[in-house]
Amino acid sequence: MPTFTLTHFEFLCWAALWTVGLSAIAFVGGGIVGFLVALARVSPSPVVRGIAIGYIQIVQGTPLLILLFLFYFGIAIVGFKEVPAILSAGLGLTIYASGFLAEIWRGCIESVPKTQWEAAECLSLSRWQRMTKVVLPQAMRIATAPTVGFLVQIVKNTSLASVVGFIELSQAGKLVNNSIFEPFTIFIVVASIYFVLCYPLSTWSRSLERKLNVGRR
Repeated sequence: MPTFTLTHFEFLCWAALWTVGLSAIAFVGGGIVGFLVALARVSPSPVVRGIAIGYIQIVQGTPLLILLFLFYFGIAIVGFKEVPAILSAGLGLTIYASGFLAEIWRGCIESVPKTQWEAAECLSLSRWQRMTKVVLPQAMRIATAPTVGFLVQIVKNTSLASVVGFIELSQAGKLVNNSIFEPFTIFIVVASIYFVLCYPLSTWSRSLERKLNVGRR
């Protein structure tokens, strides 16, 4: 009976790199889209705000698994016969991350004291200047800790990407288990790798939260 070897561990480590890569795609893509949605969420235009609110509610109200299926089969319906797993997984996770990051950053923007907005307005700054020179620098400081904390959720949620054929860490663990049938050993190793990936981020998030005094009051 085959046993867990260094070759299997190396395979899991390579899959962990794919997990990190997919997490980076989701975080960067979701950050770009989420930032635009967050700005739309605090727009003075009620129409723009309504569109942003609708987008956030749809994304947050749709399970990630469904988003992955929609992008995987939706791209195929458009005309692409062979959809790369990383494309559908990356798009699904990007949209998922954007909906939550947008709401996190919207809350951080609105948490900047109104007096700061009013002071910038008294200086005859345009709305764009008020946002870029006064509000956003303060909001970024507040948003750092929850953003890092949400990154942990992105890393763990990449495990769902296996449903569209993407081989990340958890799927690699299943493949190894199917070949040697040692589930306890294999998934202890998989859990340990996830811990190594996520624990530093969780610790950094808590450290930032204490340092910036966010979320304690």
